[in-house]
Amino acid sequence: MHPELRLFVDRCGGLVSRAQASQVVPSWGLEGACRTGHLRRVLPGVYLDPALLTGPVDGHGNGAAGLARLDRRLAHRAAVAYLAGRGALSHTTALDVWGFRQQAVGEALHLSVPAGAGIRSRPDVVVHQRRNLVVLNRREMPVTRLEQTLVDAWPLLPEVDRAAPVIRAVNDRRTTPGRIIDVLVGVPKLAGRAELRRLLDRLAAGCRSALEIWGHDHVFTGPGMPRFQRQAPIRVGGRTFYLDLYAEPERLDIELDGAASHGDPRQREIDLRRDALLATVGILVVRFSHRRLRQETEAVRREVLAIMASRRAAAG
Repeated sequence: MHPELRLFVDRCGGLVSRAQASQVVPSWGLEGACRTGHLRRVLPGVYLDPALLTGPVDGHGNGAAGLARLDRRLAHRAAVAYLAGRGALSHTTALDVWGFRQQAVGEALHLSVPAGAGIRSRPDVVVHQRRNLVVLNRREMPVTRLEQTLVDAWPLLPEVDRAAPVIRAVNDRRTTPGRIIDVLVGVPKLAGRAELRRLLDRLAAGCRSALEIWGHDHVFTGPGMPRFQRQAPIRVGGRTFYLDLYAEPERLDIELDGAASHGDPRQREIDLRRDALLATVGILVVRFSHRRLRQETEAVRREVLAIMASRRAAAG
């Protein structure tokens, strides 16, 4: 390889575009590096040091065979070089860049571009044409807006994984259910749209986890159940606590303990201290495990109604 091109490729982290290489050597220099195997084409106009590829070489050295064997961050860089400023990473690829779900090695990359951008889908690269494309910069990479990304990625994810990025994005205050709904309105034919809308409605109502949504739908609504305040802020001893389900007249806080927290001694100690502080202002904390909510739904309902009746009787 031409010494100047070798140095330039190293400075660029092993990946260069044709336009970048042309600033250093004539076109024949790049073509020669490919012929001798010093560079390998992974996308049209995008070249890589083959030492960065993993797994066996297929003997062709371009297209999907190269791209599917890249570390995901390097694959993202290759996709950005392919875009050349004409679009953005989108769908599950943008979801990775936003930090809400990591793409697996070899998983198809998704790009969104304006109509007429001249960028086509390739093996393992799916290009979506979009009107009124809004491009943001995240970690020095062009991506679609978070709300658009969450909606676009929804039908591409396994059903068991769909809710988690949306819940986390809302919980981290990176977006709101209303802003995601605004995007969803413009995609009437989205696969799984009804399920996404139901999730957003639950989040807008104050649910903050998959377990709370389960409780809302199957346990804490229906005959006899009050209208609980969700994530109600209560200040005690200079600290603010957010109660999962709070019945203010009965001074009752129902906490839903997820499966991940079960058996964690440190979390248990934190919960006990919190419950004791709430007791100093007359709030009774009742906790239900993930297992009981799922497997003993009717028993939990009966217990909640009995506890509330007892609290009302004691107060009366």
